[in-house]
Amino acid sequence: MSASGGTKAIVAALGANLAIAASKFVAFLFSGSSSMLAESVHSLADSGNQALLLVGGKKAQREATPQHPFGYGRERYIYAFLVSIVLFSVGGMFAVYEGYEKIKHPHELEHWYWPVGVLVFAIIAESFSFRTAIKESNPLRGKESWKSFIRHAKAPELPVVLLEDFGALVGLVLALGGVGLALATGDGVWDGIGTLCIGILLILIALVLAVETKSLLLGESAGLDAVKKIEASVVDGKTVTGIIHMRTLHLGPEELLVAAKIAVRHDETAAEVASAINAAEARVREAVPIARVIYLEPDIYSETEAAKGPDREASPGGPAQVTEH
Repeated sequence: MSASGGTKAIVAALGANLAIAASKFVAFLFSGSSSMLAESVHSLADSGNQALLLVGGKKAQREATPQHPFGYGRERYIYAFLVSIVLFSVGGMFAVYEGYEKIKHPHELEHWYWPVGVLVFAIIAESFSFRTAIKESNPLRGKESWKSFIRHAKAPELPVVLLEDFGALVGLVLALGGVGLALATGDGVWDGIGTLCIGILLILIALVLAVETKSLLLGESAGLDAVKKIEASVVDGKTVTGIIHMRTLHLGPEELLVAAKIAVRHDETAAEVASAINAAEARVREAVPIARVIYLEPDIYSETEAAKGPDREASPGGPAQVTEH
């Protein structure tokens, strides 16, 4: 995890959420607002989520072992997936339950200035956290849209914090609206409706996180730009004349596995082929520094064999991509 990116955003979000959770719970005790109770649990769940991300980042830094020869980089994906579960159950489902109960058994708010004041404070604090997450994400996002960044980012921490902070800000506005309508109409049902809307919002965000982290857990390939750089680096036009097929896999956000069957000239000696492979690996690592595990298998390219189509047993995971040279 980048110390200047993901960690800074997580720590900022953790500090903000702990302060907000305490203030919301105090406001709930004085006012009896179910929106405030739902929001305090939401902030407490978010604090736990940020702690999970920090633990996942720490565990992912462990050295590889004989039992786990490719290291522990994907632990970050596991902990990010746990975040989606916590957000769904502790945050979303609790808020839905509280909203339903408040709609069923409404009561007038007391000491309205407590929830209103705390919500205003929380919006300011969450805006600071959200701003930090945006600032730390921009260098990695580049020219991508926010939707594309969240869908394609290999490091899970920043997308998780961005979605959590966005959900928190929208939830605070919903809570403020529910409390405001309850005060304006004297009907506590509006407070329950605001709580219910917060729960639905959190469940939707949790589902998005679950889908994206599930994809990372299953194993995603390198991005298109990285694949193009790797392909260009492998081929030297002398000994290595082309790539017969290639697979890439993220072992972690900053660690990439590259496995390829490469075409070499039939009249090259074993020593020349070995030297060409070593040179190709060096070029790949220079072009794509996160390509740390590289396996290149030399073969003689045959148009006749290529015309037969992909061999799924020889190339698990889908059809081989053949490049003619």
